[in-house]
Amino acid sequence: MEAFPGSCLCGAVRFEVDPPTLWCAHCHCSMCRRAHGAPYVTFVGVDASRFRLVAGQDRLVRYASSAGATRSFCGACGSTLLFEGERWAGEVHVARAAIPGPIDREPEAHAWYSDRAPWVHVADGLPLRGGPSGTEPLGPGGEPLPGP
Repeated sequence: MEAFPGSCLCGAVRFEVDPPTLWCAHCHCSMCRRAHGAPYVTFVGVDASRFRLVAGQDRLVRYASSAGATRSFCGACGSTLLFEGERWAGEVHVARAAIPGPIDREPEAHAWYSDRAPWVHVADGLPLRGGPSGTEPLGPGGEPLPGP
């Protein structure tokens, strides 16, 4: 499979992702919601060695959104494109909507679902994850599962 091209809204920042990707998931955390102005954001995780900027390095603005985490966006049009964090060292999380064509996988789960906007409910059958790490399994209504 060939590289997946992507860009911001205005096209000033362009990138490519070489497959295989690591995962694809919907993030419901409050920071992603605010950064993207959306109820949740779909990200594609890629090994940093498989991501490359092909244009617009001078337009890419990096913002330290929290300790050990950076979000990057186009300084011309404002499109939020990337997330990088110490927790996932060596990975780049790419906003799926910035890649217009197909990739090598579909979304696989909802992360940070227990932190979702209270008016968001999903029924797509994907696993729900949440809790302190954002990735613990949740029940079908988003409730924590009982421990062992």
